[in-house]
Amino acid sequence: MRDALHTGLKRAMAVVCSGFSYDMEVVSHGFITDISKTDAENEERLHALIDDAEVPGERLAKLFDPEVLPPKTSPGADDGGEGGDAH
Repeated sequence: MRDALHTGLKRAMAVVCSGFSYDMEVVSHGFITDISKTDAENEERLHALIDDAEVPGERLAKLFDPEVLPPKTSPGADDGGEGGDAH
């Protein structure tokens, strides 16, 4: 699980940096807060950014599914092909 997370994040950083001029070291520290805003305002901004990233983030994640996730198994592959619960 950890490897999948790390691979996905590294690929996402590479995608962002492939088309935009970002300092990867700065990006690697996470969200940047606005020091002129309150904690509550920064938290609200963070949630808005996460909401805005939901759909495009899902689309990007699907591009990395084959590289990051183990292959899907067909139903019954782990139970001798019967398709039922092994008890």
